[in-house]
Amino acid sequence: MKGKPQMKRRKFLENSAKVFAASMLFNVAFAGENSAKKSTDSKTLPQRMLGKMRVSALGLGCMGMSHGHGPARDEKEMIKLIHRAVELGVTYFDTAEIYGPHTNEILLGKALKPFRDKVCIGTKFGLYYPFGKQMQDSSKKSILRAVDESLKRLQSDYIDIYTQHRGDPDTPIEEVALTMSELVKAGKIRHYGLSEPGYKTLERAHKIYPVTAVQSHYSMMFREVETNEILKTCESLDIGFVAYSPLDRGFLGGLINEKTQFHPTLDMRTSFPRYSKEALKENQKFITFLKEVAANKKVKGKTASVPQIALAWLLAQKPFIMPIPETTKIKHLEENLGSLEITFSKEELEQINARLKEMKVVGERYAPGSDAANSVGL
Repeated sequence: MKGKPQMKRRKFLENSAKVFAASMLFNVAFAGENSAKKSTDSKTLPQRMLGKMRVSALGLGCMGMSHGHGPARDEKEMIKLIHRAVELGVTYFDTAEIYGPHTNEILLGKALKPFRDKVCIGTKFGLYYPFGKQMQDSSKKSILRAVDESLKRLQSDYIDIYTQHRGDPDTPIEEVALTMSELVKAGKIRHYGLSEPGYKTLERAHKIYPVTAVQSHYSMMFREVETNEILKTCESLDIGFVAYSPLDRGFLGGLINEKTQFHPTLDMRTSFPRYSKEALKENQKFITFLKEVAANKKVKGKTASVPQIALAWLLAQKPFIMPIPETTKIKHLEENLGSLEITFSKEELEQINARLKEMKVVGERYAPGSDAANSVGL
């Protein structure tokens, strides 16, 4: 009789163990199923290498969300846009301390904190506007102050690529490169870059500490980097190229014309000769041409759009180029990413380039003699 309770207890423990094991197997299977679902929620875009940094073939320029293209947009809506970009596979997000100033970095810090280990953030230093006057300061003291403040705003322990916004005539580029190397060793940045440098400056910097990427204006309507040795130098030194304003400040989006109204004080384009009413009217020939090219290309079964052709053309120029089109609308973000589906044959590119050479762009990108014009190519 004494053995029966022990047998019942043993039976109970055996059955409990079986139930527990079964429940654990179910939980593992359920977790695996959920994990698989989560992994398919986010898409993977084609990748490109900027030096040794892997990024999505198309990045997202974030300036216009907070600065430069009219009043700052609603923060919640911009966070939603950034989250959608991450969901669609965008891994590179571009900002700068001067955008706002500071508010664009704060926006990215909030939006990207949940995804920090999955994305690359590029920010910039060394360009300031005290009392409305442009100045450049890349002294070591200024950089050390700037990087710590950017890290706080970005809510991050590191910056993926830290870019000199414009050259500083008072600070030799060798000193800047040395400071960048110290920041890499300290773990505050992982890579560094230069924006709008001259090719000789780029070579000098690279000798001191490898430059990961150059960020300069490049679009169908502004192709200076093809002739000023910058692209050639990037290719020879294995330096990536980040193409800002790939839609030429929005014009190659195909929705801007001489009737478009820009905010008189908060939109920088009002000071650009290329955005005068005359220039906007004359340059519509580029939009007409892009529509002709688009008519023969499909994206998801539909005729390609003007911005999709402009971005696809840029992607086709060199494998180390990553365009960073700006947008404040999810539908335009999704449209821009459609450009990754478009390819051109060698013959098509030759025909497109031949036509582009025939069309004269009306209006300079910056007013001649302005601080903006004088600070590029240093």
